[in-house]
Amino acid sequence: MTISVFIDGEAGTTGLQIRERLASESAIRLLSIPADKRKDVDARRTLMGMADLVVLCLPDDAAKDAVALAADLGKSAPKIVDASTAHRVAPGWVYGFAELDADQSEKIRAARHVTNPGCYPTGAIALLRPLVAAGLIPSDHPITVNAVSGYSGGGRSMIETYEPVRSAPNFELYALTLEHKHVPELMAYSGLQRRPIFVPSVGNFRQGMLVSIPLHLNTLPGSPRAADLEAALVRHYAGAPSVRVVDAAAAAHTRLEPEALNGTDELELFVFGKSELGHALLVARLDNLGKGAAGAAVQNIKLMLGV
Repeated sequence: MTISVFIDGEAGTTGLQIRERLASESAIRLLSIPADKRKDVDARRTLMGMADLVVLCLPDDAAKDAVALAADLGKSAPKIVDASTAHRVAPGWVYGFAELDADQSEKIRAARHVTNPGCYPTGAIALLRPLVAAGLIPSDHPITVNAVSGYSGGGRSMIETYEPVRSAPNFELYALTLEHKHVPELMAYSGLQRRPIFVPSVGNFRQGMLVSIPLHLNTLPGSPRAADLEAALVRHYAGAPSVRVVDAAAAAHTRLEPEALNGTDELELFVFGKSELGHALLVARLDNLGKGAAGAAVQNIKLMLGV
């Protein structure tokens, strides 16, 4: 049986990546809308009615409108994967990070509405959730999350400041008001109750991401070692094919670059430690267009459709 998928917003960066990944799936038939009909409500509703699943690659307000449009179809309404920020913490939506907990993939499989994670929160939540759940990091512990992304993480408007002629700086911090739309999501799924300080940045490379979280180990209950943190991550992600906990000590890394996983849907986690200083550094590395966006969306689509 062929399953139909409509990507509403397929011309954007994430939509194009999702379409490219799904094109090789013989069990999936991709429905497309003509370029001149992309904002035509009736044309979009018709395609939604033909689809088993709709992927929303739209701005937040447009995604909310699209969900309402699909709901008007009643029993014919398709399943939805929303790649925007609009429903990340909304009631009734399942969070699309399959490795979040042991039963998360089954929740996604059974869901009709799944919200795709943000790229930055994917890295931070992957590091924090297991450690908070294990009691190694208290939920009210003060946390700082530092992150750098390739410019594709900022969508079309940011891409256009780098391509084809760069008008943006080589590197910059942003969200210096200490407000960012990813923070509520990060808190909701990491288990943190105290708002973390989130410091995002962008570099002059198209894609790739590093998310880092520094820790003073002697401020944590029982003063755990870096090895204890790493062991908790290993236990949590045992059997997860797309998430790998790297033995930082054995790998002897003294530097990490953000582009090593580009073109993959993998997520690497590291725990660097210096016992005599009582310091540790948690790091996640991923492709912001892979596991941080389109790769996660395709993973969720396959779970929801049983492909």
